[in-house]
Amino acid sequence: MLRDFRSYERLELTLEPSLVLVHGPNGAGKTNLLEALHVGTQGFSPRARSDAQMIRFGTRASRVVVGGTNGKTRFRAEVGLAAGEPKRATFNGALLRSAEGLRHELRTLVFTPDRLAVVKGAPATRRAYLDRAVGRFFPARASLPVEYAAAVGQRNAALRRLAAGLSSAEALVPWTEAVATLGEELVRARAESVELLARPFASVTGTLGLAGASVAYDATAPALADFEARLARDVERGLTGIGPHLHDVELRAEDRELRSFASQGEQRVAVLSLVLAEAQALAARTGVTPLVLLDDVLSELDEDRRFALAGVIAGLGQTVITATHASALPVEPAQSLAVSSGTIQRA
Repeated sequence: MLRDFRSYERLELTLEPSLVLVHGPNGAGKTNLLEALHVGTQGFSPRARSDAQMIRFGTRASRVVVGGTNGKTRFRAEVGLAAGEPKRATFNGALLRSAEGLRHELRTLVFTPDRLAVVKGAPATRRAYLDRAVGRFFPARASLPVEYAAAVGQRNAALRRLAAGLSSAEALVPWTEAVATLGEELVRARAESVELLARPFASVTGTLGLAGASVAYDATAPALADFEARLARDVERGLTGIGPHLHDVELRAEDRELRSFASQGEQRVAVLSLVLAEAQALAARTGVTPLVLLDDVLSELDEDRRFALAGVIAGLGQTVITATHASALPVEPAQSLAVSSGTIQRA
């Protein structure tokens, strides 16, 4: 159920547990529906910069309620938003410390056109994507990226105090040890996540016509001796100059690096393939298929790739895909929904 979310005043909708096609003209509210599903299962929007942007114009609050089956277990999640207040989320009636805590209960993967930054953007975007994957593959390690970033921040502050003569080198040691220890754990978790992604990613990209594609993370965690060897440079800059906060994820197609030497269509296929590969890997690892949200993936795919994509998502669990026309999807969905000016009807 949606209440005053974006373009929807009130909507109650039951989705089939397999392939759902949501179609309608641009601006009708298709992406808003996918956004609401993401908010209701993950606690945050994949595109809004602030919570206020998700509240329908003319209202002060909105609510998303999602219920269903996670594996064999029934669940009900509710997220409330109010102007000037933090999000409030419950899961099976229990209030969560933060709405983003829904990520630890439910798994949802999303593709939106702006996700091309995962391939064409800066290394920080790929690190952030990989760290989210770490949390989904290994929930017990979900806090590792935050803990590591905090340790780096503390070490940087200690470096600046040392440079200003306000502290001693001995005071830096505990933070260096923390960065080295947490960095080693984070590198290991990232490498294991990429190992889980590598085979399905190569398979899906091949199916979608991007031959020889691969994803790799070959970074090595620095040891204490490495930090000691460059201590003078770090003190001078006031920054920790080595570690996984500077690493990158490599996406290639045979001998080409996709960030610099791929068309936008190939980059689009690569990002889409990452989402679908992770869905397959999560299902294989946990036995539970994630909810997959695919926004506007068909518009730039030729007919052969549309058929290929339909074959891939047919093997997933619940997938919701948007298109401007019902004919854009070359197979019959389990459910077809027509969107028009904030209303939805079964087609």
